[in-house]
Amino acid sequence: MTRAVDRPEFDMSASLSHQEWVRLRTLILLRWAAVVGQVAALAAAYIKYDIDLNLPMCLGTVGFAIAANIAAIYLYPESRRLSQAEVTATLLFDTAQLALLLSLTGGLNNPFALLILVPVTIAATALKLRPTLLLGGATIAMITFVAVFNEPLKTRDGVLIDVPHMIEFGSWVAIVIGVIFLGAYAHRIAQEIHSMSDALFATQMALSREQKLTDLGGVVAAAAHELGTPLATIKLVSTELAEELIDDPELHDDAVLIREQAERCRDILRSMGRAGKDDVHLRTAPLLAVLREAAEPHLDRGKMIYFDVVPGEGGSERQPTIYRYPELVHALRNLIQNAVDFAQTTVWVDAEWTDRSIIVRVTDDGRGYTPSVINRIGDPFISTRSAERKEYEGMGLGLFIAKTLLERTGAKLRFANGSEPYQKNAPVPRRSGAVVELRWHIGRLIAPETGPLGENLPITA
Repeated sequence: MTRAVDRPEFDMSASLSHQEWVRLRTLILLRWAAVVGQVAALAAAYIKYDIDLNLPMCLGTVGFAIAANIAAIYLYPESRRLSQAEVTATLLFDTAQLALLLSLTGGLNNPFALLILVPVTIAATALKLRPTLLLGGATIAMITFVAVFNEPLKTRDGVLIDVPHMIEFGSWVAIVIGVIFLGAYAHRIAQEIHSMSDALFATQMALSREQKLTDLGGVVAAAAHELGTPLATIKLVSTELAEELIDDPELHDDAVLIREQAERCRDILRSMGRAGKDDVHLRTAPLLAVLREAAEPHLDRGKMIYFDVVPGEGGSERQPTIYRYPELVHALRNLIQNAVDFAQTTVWVDAEWTDRSIIVRVTDDGRGYTPSVINRIGDPFISTRSAERKEYEGMGLGLFIAKTLLERTGAKLRFANGSEPYQKNAPVPRRSGAVVELRWHIGRLIAPETGPLGENLPITA
């Protein structure tokens, strides 16, 4: 079983779409800059260097870009974000306009021919793979057309300005290679940036959700504490009424019903939260309790989960009480889920502490990480496929979230494979699968010793 990373837990299709990231205003400004540069180059070539240019055709070609900008300004608001198709069409227009201008001004003999790389580079950073390939192919086709069909550069005295054919061919090869290399490189970097942005957003969502659950637990505990006394009073009074109304069966039954419902409310509140508005168990807990809380959703998934919590060298015999960080619980739960997903039968959650550090290891008896994945664990959107569980495909977002949240608590993570060889359906479970080791400096997790329920505040009237 090839170990894959798990699926993301959040639906980000609505909030994290990269389909409309480019503003119309940005492309308009870039086109104005291109227009200014083209006009300046034409003016310098015609006036200073006495180049014989077909000015009506050249200025008409520049006029196409000006007309397109004016039309875009009047037809659409500048704040509009363009779709993939609209950005592709815009960049294709810019490429075609520049190719036509180059064809009128010497083709590849024009030193500004390399500027045709600009639209495809923009496409590689802003568009998906298919439109990027489309624009790259169109750029190569256009620069090839320009190399074959062009007006030669010459002065008004008839002197031909030309470069050797070999140099011209080399320029064409360089531009084609530039289109391929810059396009591929920029697209890859942009995709990684987008993936990291998505993953960080999902991390914030995970932390926010866990924090809301923790806050809800505090609200429930406070409600249970505040309602405890009124319910006890209702129960006491209803019991006394039931005893006094023994001769009136109908009223007696009503009093008994009130008492039973008060007891039911007490039981519900007790199951929802522990007494105490400032119960430190909402913020701190023994190490084993935190590990069990993290593993609780996966205890009934058909895999055995063993916990082993022991002191290490120099560690106190007493189990440490640690801060119950929401991000810590969420991240541990994610790691344990991943282990359960790929274990054959057994997952081990081991913890030890010394006088300097707290160490937690999550191990399973599966195949472990593949060599191609282990060096990239923690990066978002790794995609691998299980050999035996072909329905399980992951994007690495879950492990990225766990890694990011754990690092916020000061943890150092190490991913490895178990030292024991993998054996399918082994009679005795072996620690052959993936190993995730977490290590904290003891000062980052240890909570100060307090009373069992925190500070008892005086009751005021």
